[in-house]
Amino acid sequence: MLRRLGVLDWIRIGLLILGLVFVATGLLPWEAAVESLSEIGPLLVFLVAIIVVAELTKEAQVFDAIAARMAVLGRGNYAALFLLCTAFASLVTIFLNLDTTAVLLTPVMLALAPRARIAALPLAMTTIWLANTASLLLPVSNLTNLLGMTKIGLTTQEFAARMWAPQLAAIAVTMAFLWVFFWRRGERRDLRYVPPVLEPVADRVLFATAAAGCLLFIVLLLLGAHVAVAAVAAAVIVVAAFLVRARERLRWSLIPWQLIIFVTGLFLVVPTLSGNGLSALMTWLIGTDDDPLRIAAVGAGLANLINNLPAYKAVEIVIPAVQQDHLLALLAGTNVGPVITPWASLATLLWFESCRRHDVTVPMPRFLLTGAGLAVVGTAATVWALVAFG
Repeated sequence: MLRRLGVLDWIRIGLLILGLVFVATGLLPWEAAVESLSEIGPLLVFLVAIIVVAELTKEAQVFDAIAARMAVLGRGNYAALFLLCTAFASLVTIFLNLDTTAVLLTPVMLALAPRARIAALPLAMTTIWLANTASLLLPVSNLTNLLGMTKIGLTTQEFAARMWAPQLAAIAVTMAFLWVFFWRRGERRDLRYVPPVLEPVADRVLFATAAAGCLLFIVLLLLGAHVAVAAVAAAVIVVAAFLVRARERLRWSLIPWQLIIFVTGLFLVVPTLSGNGLSALMTWLIGTDDDPLRIAAVGAGLANLINNLPAYKAVEIVIPAVQQDHLLALLAGTNVGPVITPWASLATLLWFESCRRHDVTVPMPRFLLTGAGLAVVGTAATVWALVAFG
């Protein structure tokens, strides 16, 4: 098993070990560690349940069927396919979490590319950019949103009411960048694509049950259920169907232990650093002029340096709960901004690994430069919408 661990796995394990060392040495008091971990308990339940649902939904060919039918519906027209793909990636991110888009939708889209004789890079960039920038609307869309919900003090419906305009702005800017740099005729060279031949799903019962599980999750969220409750309810239905129809597909590897280790270590390390000088640095960076764009820019910059989850936690600690707009601006920066470096978000790291497995070459200079442009314009547009429609 140790031989199968990659560099990222060792980094996650090392982060957890470092956090445990902080607790053992007293750098992080035991009471503070318990309080920090109790905060993420429900979030970890949600993460495990929703990723199990997403993995099994992919196994049931729900994503494959939707992607293939999108290509057929586009009828060889790239503009139509572009609109369908951006809508699909945005909806999956909004309702099923950005990691679902990066981990599960990316291989589906890349598998569609050769079937429809479509260039793989535009499809891949669509999934990763929208995995990040379309993750503002709901608490479940991004772990950073869930981390901030207690301090922000909004219900799911109230959060969506505040973030609908910023979300539309972020998606609109992302679509513009995608079209100009990856989808337009000069970039893809082909005038039309070949719609794929639709293939029947292997098991209609699993397909219908998995689709119903996803719909149940969305409905429960809209009805105000806690994200962990909604995700567990959906997982129970989908797992039960696989127990009856395809028990051999239920593997321990469905449980995202890497995420559990990473988030747990994060919630031990960041509070320790914050109590030993990090908070003073963050206070200096965001300044005292109450500028939401500056706060978002700091969040985006830190995310591209150290990853968006620790970046959000580091800055959030120094923003009072009463400054709700500043916390939402920070979310805009840490959600929309992490599109420059490969390590800026966990979703981007997982996406690069998926591209490598599918032999899709991502030109790094192009990725960095276009991502930098999107981060700057997208973050600015998102904060403008937050202020203008707040």
